[in-house]
Amino acid sequence: MGTTIEPFLFSRRTNWPLESNRLTVDLQCLREKGELLLDLTESNPTHCGFHYSQESVLKPLSDKRSLDYKPSARGDFRAREAVSRYYEEKGSRVSPERIFLTASTSEAYSYLFRLLANPSDHVLFPCPSYPLFSFLGNLNDVRMENYPLVYDGKWGIDLQAVQGLFCADTRAFVLVSPNNPTGSFVKRQELEELNVLCGLHNTALVCDEVFTDFSFDKGQGRFSLVDNDQVLTFVLGGISKTLGLPQMKLSWIVINGPEGLVKKAGSRLEVIADTYLSVNTPVENALASWLSRRKEIQKEINLRLRQNFAFLKKETGKTRDCELLPAEGGWYAVVRIPDTFNEEEWVLAFLNKDHIFVHPGYFFDFDREAFIVMSLLPSGQIFQEGVRRILRRISGKEL
Repeated sequence: MGTTIEPFLFSRRTNWPLESNRLTVDLQCLREKGELLLDLTESNPTHCGFHYSQESVLKPLSDKRSLDYKPSARGDFRAREAVSRYYEEKGSRVSPERIFLTASTSEAYSYLFRLLANPSDHVLFPCPSYPLFSFLGNLNDVRMENYPLVYDGKWGIDLQAVQGLFCADTRAFVLVSPNNPTGSFVKRQELEELNVLCGLHNTALVCDEVFTDFSFDKGQGRFSLVDNDQVLTFVLGGISKTLGLPQMKLSWIVINGPEGLVKKAGSRLEVIADTYLSVNTPVENALASWLSRRKEIQKEINLRLRQNFAFLKKETGKTRDCELLPAEGGWYAVVRIPDTFNEEEWVLAFLNKDHIFVHPGYFFDFDREAFIVMSLLPSGQIFQEGVRRILRRISGKEL
């Protein structure tokens, strides 16, 4: 009598639909055919033609201290001092004792969800926003719920809607400043109201500020939540965006808030970090040198972002068929396009007929159509040609 073998069971948290969608399939087919595509989704700065000095980036990695392993749960003290100086240059005083180093912002989120939430506890995060959040929620067994960002000529948090979303097990409220992809910074009034709500519900604020050094104007009124001491607050940053070095894998968490809560959170977070000890020593040793030169690479990236955004604004301003939504900073631009066809049909036409790859708005959970989202990082030549092809397609009103 044969034995029935049950199918192998994986965890429910990884039960995602893994089938490729039409856009992904068509993109792969074109690449396999060797077609020349203009990728306006490219967000990897190391693939966008920026100048990286081999000596200034690679030489600090050869520091002889890297031959000695001295594990520290919060991260190497000299590296945390470098992060502290980074904030001091921006006008904020952050003690190295309130800084934790991680290998990535995703890891930082995982640490914080493990610190703050029990399984199935509630976390609020913005919408539209980057789809990574839903995966992080699944992997850390927290219940993620959208709160709306609304657009009325500018982007803002729908604070009235937010009030109705807090519940007894809301453990964290996530901000992204500037938001990805809307490019909107958190405003003082929004923070004041969120502090009240989080205080009433014993909820922590988590603010992702990885894009904060990239703005399209002088940034008057911009601020960091590292100075927010009204409620327990965690601020995320890292060199993936700040230095344009995603491959070096170093990020950080800054804690602020009421002193007693900061101390308790730090002690618990130290145990979590000590369990993994994921940050590598050579990168920690190189951080001070890299951050001291951050303005060089940021100047080049900011110039590219502003020039591409200005070109997009000029070109979209020539037609009534689409609208560039205002943005204050970040690496992305959002364009409203005609809803005569749905987003899927538009982006497939851009891809297959014009060889332009852009994100559809639904990728970022826009609540209505039709939008496209494009990266501002590609070279001016690629970006401008891609935009021209898109606008020609839209003006023709045919797919």
